[in-house]
Amino acid sequence: MRKTKYTFLLVVLTIFADCSRVPITGRRQLDLVPDQQIHNMAQEQYNQMLDQERLSDDPEQVEMVQRVGHDIAAAIEQYFRDNNMEDELEDYDWEFNLIDDDEQVNAWAMPGGKVAFYTGILPVTQDETGLAVVMGHEIAHVVAKHGNERMSQALTAELGGVALAVAMRERPQQTQQLFMAAYGLGAQVGIMLPFSRRQESEADHLGLLFMAMAGYDPREAVSFWERMAEINRGPEPPELLATHPPTEQRIEDMQESLPEALEYYEQHAAAGN
Repeated sequence: MRKTKYTFLLVVLTIFADCSRVPITGRRQLDLVPDQQIHNMAQEQYNQMLDQERLSDDPEQVEMVQRVGHDIAAAIEQYFRDNNMEDELEDYDWEFNLIDDDEQVNAWAMPGGKVAFYTGILPVTQDETGLAVVMGHEIAHVVAKHGNERMSQALTAELGGVALAVAMRERPQQTQQLFMAAYGLGAQVGIMLPFSRRQESEADHLGLLFMAMAGYDPREAVSFWERMAEINRGPEPPELLATHPPTEQRIEDMQESLPEALEYYEQHAAAGN
């Protein structure tokens, strides 16, 4: 009994000691996983997943995905430099790929700047600005370190808050499963579900700001999500909507965030970028 209480106290102390803040929003989040370690795991998993998929050979679509991705990433990096936060993006190596799968209306991102889109979402994005809505959202997950946060929560709940290196050494299979779940790449772990909507809403908010920083009109986000709402009325909603807030609610939230996003959009236009 005494040992159980000690373990619980240790986990609580770990949680309070290892907190960081999400850039821009300032929300406190659990951060037990060193960036370099999680980036290495993400790179390996990203490469494995791409090896299992067929990448698009449409040069125009591939170029568009990569151009929009690099535009938004560059704008974020400039913003972070201007605000003395460049350390937040250390060791990021941005990579944007388009997977040839018209059935998947989806996109996802992993730590360190690894992003993938499926061709199935392009008819919904319709153009560069629509694509920038999704790209900003996915990049926001990366910059806000949502996957790191979920991995930290899983390590605390499932393994008592041990360090990632220890978990990988002593329980490699379980740790790999936690990693897959943390990034939505496998079966969900119970600890993840209560936090997913909060993180998705935060990614919506940051995504609007990020696309606006890069010169993409954030007002188009509402139109994109209205199109997604039409798809959502089908028998099976796309994976992109599976754990997200209700579409109507996220549109209302985005409309509230638009004035802030438009400030960045107008600053970009005034700078003549």
